[in-house]
Amino acid sequence: MPAEGEMQALESELPNIAGDVLERVRAKRPRVHCITNAVAQNYTPNVLLAAGAIPSMTIAPKEVTAFAQRADALLVNLGTFDAERQKASLAAIAAVTKAKKPWVLDPVFIDRSAPRAALAKKLMAKSPTALRLNQAEFETLAGGKFSERSIQHYAAKYRSVIGMTGEADHVRDARRSAVVGNGHPLMAKVTAMGCAGSAYLAACLAVEKDPWLATAAALIIFGVAGEIAAARARGPGSFAVEMLDALHNLDRATLVKKAKVK
Repeated sequence: MPAEGEMQALESELPNIAGDVLERVRAKRPRVHCITNAVAQNYTPNVLLAAGAIPSMTIAPKEVTAFAQRADALLVNLGTFDAERQKASLAAIAAVTKAKKPWVLDPVFIDRSAPRAALAKKLMAKSPTALRLNQAEFETLAGGKFSERSIQHYAAKYRSVIGMTGEADHVRDARRSAVVGNGHPLMAKVTAMGCAGSAYLAACLAVEKDPWLATAAALIIFGVAGEIAAARARGPGSFAVEMLDALHNLDRATLVKKAKVK
């Protein structure tokens, strides 16, 4: 585990690292294949396009493996729990694992559905590169209350980075931790905002080899963009549009100035 002074130094560098990741996504235009829920099918690719990435969305059995193989990263979102998406998820995960490409698991609402939770646990055994979820979803997977020790243990057990979102976002792997304080309450008022955030995390993983840095960067960038969008929005409807513009126009200087990391 890094010493306290080393962690503080790294945390102070995270805003600048996030700036690097922001620019690399735009420069490299990574392809992200998204197996996501029905309500996120429109907003998620628009977020990726606004941020500079290239989305694909198919779950068709005859082609999902080919799309996953050609992608630079994969998102598996469990928000729509149908048989076709379950089969597509397993096929796509197998493809990116064989190709040694990163993938993100977003276990939406597993705290409300035992079958969905069972699938999420099955997929965790395949060691997703990053896991993006909220506290209730984490506690369902971990089988106990959230604590710094429980999240560290879970990250180490599955060799994954955990990005746990909430009033503050926790970024954890087996050795490192950070808390990101960016974001705005309106982000919880727009359907598919979290799903799109997970897709953006996949784009960041495609351009940053260190999954912990990529996860921290994604949460910082998305949170800062949310704050900028909220300052311009009149409510949830205009916020969804402003979020696309904020991601598209966000620059390094603004990102570094507004980032809140500890």
